[in-house]
This record gives sequence, structure tokens and C-alpha cells, in this order.
Amino acid sequence: MDLIFLIKAVVLGVVEGLTEFLPISSTGHLILVGDLLNFKDGHGNAFEIIIQFGAILAVCWEYRQKLWHVIFSLSSRASSRRFVLNLVIATIPAAVLGIIFGKYIKSYLFSPIPVALAFIGGALVIFWAEKMQARHAIHHGPSPQSISPISSVDDLSSFDALKVGIAQCAALIPGTSRSGATIIGGMLFGLPRTVATEFSFFLAIPVIGGATLYELIKLAKAPSTLSVASTSDFTLALILGFIAAFIAAFICVRWLIHYVASHTFIPFAWYRIIFGVFILITSYTGLIAWTQ
Repeated sequence: MDLIFLIKAVVLGVVEGLTEFLPISSTGHLILVGDLLNFKDGHGNAFEIIIQFGAILAVCWEYRQKLWHVIFSLSSRASSRRFVLNLVIATIPAAVLGIIFGKYIKSYLFSPIPVALAFIGGALVIFWAEKMQARHAIHHGPSPQSISPISSVDDLSSFDALKVGIAQCAALIPGTSRSGATIIGGMLFGLPRTVATEFSFFLAIPVIGGATLYELIKLAKAPSTLSVASTSDFTLALILGFIAAFIAAFICVRWLIHYVASHTFIPFAWYRIIFGVFILITSYTGLIAWTQ
């Protein structure tokens, strides 16, 4: 048993759980932390996606009453059918672009420097979105309801869902942040911060769930290509990373729900800039030998 390998897996699980639903890019952090820990093997991408599913289960648990209600009322309530349809609509744009450009994105953008640039670019978009929300608040009042007639995810139209789905396409660039793209994109399209955040939570379920299923199928077809750890070590690493991601994400989701009710995303924008600049400086000076 490779204890160091398993500890690295737990660390990455915690990183995933803490960053999946914040507008700071879980994929970007996994690339960077994985690079620092030298967590490399033939199925590194599968590991990252599968532990992401642990974070998604935390959302499912937090919103289990809402999800069960939707499932059991699909045949009887139009609002439940509209909710599911909106998730499908919002998932399609990024799924299509991912299929078309996925290989090119992984070949050229899955490294620290592009991630750093995406961190900084995403921060500028957050500043813009928060400025737009502040202007709306000045003219229409401070409450979300005065900014938009939408007060919950059940009020979203199919067009609203499509716009959020288009915004999610930006998350194909590592370092952009899937949650950041959907939350900030939703805000730029006029959604209240709380509604955009909650819809981002739900949208993660089909997106990450589908990606996880795909990677599990790939693992089942080629289980013998592991290069860093044995098959048993890798399986145990997946389990530990999955559990760590679930716990960390559950804590983060609970905190974020309360945070967005009365705070902006400006601190996360500054964090993105500081982190991005740190990566660029350490890369340029050679203080850290980031993978190119």
C-alpha cells in the first residue's frame, strides 16, 4: 500500500470539495495542486472527475427533499417537469462543445499557465457582474425580488436556462470555474445572486454525473493501464478522495448558501487574481517548476 499516494488522494478530495461550488475553479485547483503533489498517472483525469461526483452527492443530500419532490411529482406537476427540462436545456450547450473541442482543450489548456490566465480573466468578469448588480440595486432597490421577478429556481423559464447553459460553456476552459460561469453568467443575465447560485448547484448534477459515468466506463474497459499505483491502491485512492470531497463539499455548500444571501463574490475575484499572479510569477522566476 502506497500511503503517500493515498494521502495525496485525500488532499485532492478536500481541495475538490472546497472549490467545486465556489467561483474559483475546482478543475484549476486540481490541476495546480496535482502538479505540486506530482499526482500523475494514466487515469488522473478519471480520478478528478470521480471525486467531483463525491462533491455532487453533497448537493444531492443537501437538496434531497427538493429532488425527491421533483422525481415523485413529474407526472402531476408542471413545475417539476419544467425544472427537469431546464436542467436538460442548460446542460446541452457545454456538452456539445465539450464533445467537439474536448481533446483540443485538454491538449493545450490543461496546464498551470493557461489556468492562471483564466483565473485572472474570470476575476474581471466577476467584478463586472457585481458592478452590474450594484447598479440594478441603486435603481430598483436592494432586494433580489426588485431586481428580477425570479425568486427561486422554479421561476426560471427555458430561455433563462439556455442562457445559463451558454454561460457554462466558458467553464470548458480550465481555471474559469463551472460554478463561476453559471453563477456569474446568471447574474449578468439578470438572475438574483441566490437563484443563480442554487441553479448552479442543481446543474452540476447532470454535468458531473454524466462525466463520471463516462470515466467509469473508460476505467472498466482499461483497468490495467495504471502507472503510478497498483490497481488496489488506485481504487482505495478513489474511495478516500470521494469521501473527502463529499464531506468538504457538504460543509462548503452549507456555508455558501448563507454567504450569498448577504455578500458579494468580490472576495473570490481578488483571490483569483492573487492566485493567478502567484502562478505566473513563480513560473517566470522558476521558483516552482510548473508542468508546461
